[in-house]
This record gives sequence, C-alpha cells and structure tokens, in this order.
Amino acid sequence: MRIYNNIVLAIVTLTVLLGMSKISFGQDPEFTQFYSNPLYLNPAFAGSKVCPRISLNSRNQWANLSGSFVTNSASYDQMVQSMSGGLGLLVLTDKAANTLKTTRVSGMYAYNQRVTRKFSVNVGLEATFFQKSIDWNKLTFGDMIDRRRGFVYQTNDVRRNGPVTGIDFSAGAIGYTEHFFFGFAADHLTEPNESLIGNSGSKLPMKFTGHAGAIIPIGSGGKYKASDASVSPNILFRQQGTFTQLNMGVYIKKGPLTAGIWYRNQDAFITSVGIETDYFKIGYSYDVTVSKLSLASGGSHELSMGINFKCRPKKPKFRTISCPSF
Repeated sequence: MRIYNNIVLAIVTLTVLLGMSKISFGQDPEFTQFYSNPLYLNPAFAGSKVCPRISLNSRNQWANLSGSFVTNSASYDQMVQSMSGGLGLLVLTDKAANTLKTTRVSGMYAYNQRVTRKFSVNVGLEATFFQKSIDWNKLTFGDMIDRRRGFVYQTNDVRRNGPVTGIDFSAGAIGYTEHFFFGFAADHLTEPNESLIGNSGSKLPMKFTGHAGAIIPIGSGGKYKASDASVSPNILFRQQGTFTQLNMGVYIKKGPLTAGIWYRNQDAFITSVGIETDYFKIGYSYDVTVSKLSLASGGSHELSMGINFKCRPKKPKFRTISCPSF
C-alpha cells in the first residue's frame, strides 16, 4: 500500500509539472474574513478608518491535508489629509503544499471625495512587487520509483529556472453612506507572467471583485451608535479567469461581540465570531466544506487581528466607512 501511495503521489506531481510546462493560469489566495483584510479586498479601503490601522490575517486551508494552503498577510494604512486620501502597505505570503511560495509587497493610495453631505467616494490605485518560487527538493518524479521499494533513486530531471519576479497593478473604488456601501476592484491589470519554467506562459488573469452591504441598527430608535446592536447583510462576487465565487451572508453585532454566517457557491458554509473594541479586534472563522473533500480536508481555519490607533484629525473632512469588521 505504501508503494502504491508513493506511485500515485509521483503521478500527481508529474502531472502538475507537465501542466506548468505549458500555458497555465494562476489564481489568487482567498480570505474568508475579507473585511478584516480590507487592503487585500480593495485598495480603495486605504485610509478608510482615518486613524492609523494595522491588520494581521492568517489562513490555513484544508488543514488535515499534508499539502495545505497557508496564507499570511500584514497591512498598515492611514489617512493623510495633505494628500486628500489614504496610504497603505500590504505584505502577503502564500505557501501551497509547502512547495510553491508567493510573496507580494503592495503600496496603495486612495483618493477621498465627499460627493454630498451623506455620500462619499474613495478611488484607489495599487502597485505590487511579487516573487514566486518553487522548492525543487520537495518534488518527486517517476524515475525515482522502484516497483518494490518505492522512492529510492535520484531523479535525472533537470531543475528549471529560479524564482520569478515582476510588477503588478490594481485599482478599485468604493461608494458609501453612513449605513450602506458598495465597491468594485480590478486586480492584475497587466496580467503578469508567473512562469517558473523556461519561456512558457503562465499569466495571472485579471480578478474582478464586486461587494456591497448595509448596516441596519436594531433597537436604537433608528439612530446609529457603535455600541448598539445591528445586523449587516452582505454579498461578494468574484471572477478570475474561469473561476467564479459568490458569497452571501449576514453579520449580527451586539456591543463588542460579532457573529456571522455565510454561504459560498456550492462549496462551503462559513461561520465566524469576533470581539471588537475601539482600539482592538480579534476574529476567528471556520469554513465547513460541503463537497466530497469535507471529511478529508478538515475545513479551513482563519484568524484575524486588528489594531486601531487613536488620532486627532485637524479637520473633520473625511468620513469613515461603516462596514463589517470580519
């Protein structure tokens, strides 16, 4: 049985490599708590809290599998009044099966414009430096297999090129009032080539994201306060290449406590809980896979943490975006 499993693993690995040698297309890592990672969702969120903000996110997808997907990110943003907008910095690392690693460092600027007394618009631009690499020592090939003893030989396969680097660009916009918001983002505008093998093509296709939601006060007489109870229905649609994703869900907030439930395509139910104060928040979510992978994958775990710093804007010119925290 052990030899059989090794052979299957080699076949899968070889298939992946053959796919890499031709024209292939990548796909971005995803975060379930996308509002807790606002700069990754949409660059127009840069400076949306006005005061300085730090956001930390970690996701382990399919935790029970040896080849899980682990993604971590850290970001900082704040409003800069002299620039009439916000600045942000995002660093993200993604490891697939502990073999394929991607690192992205993004800087962004979001211009803020108050259209009416109640409605404002943010427009954001983002520039990213990325690096993608593969650990060849963790790959297995067919010529390494002995029919009886398993993987005992050295491969004659020649290592391909080293890490690939490049520049990427994205843009986004958000419109919002005190209780309603909607946004759109377009990532990878230049569709950079991420190929790790020779001159083959491996474009990262453009990703389009649309999101919208509302915050409806409960039992506050119609007057919104941060400490009041509220319900927040939300929807997110995303398309990248041939992949489409539709998330629909609702958050319920009472004082510092928040709970949410989401449904994603026909793939998973998502539950989340969080605690938020004026200066600190922490959240946890779990993706319950409903496909055939449900028992084997162990679902997906995600943890988020945020720190909001206190500041005193010179002019009350900018309005913060009231949107979910997780």
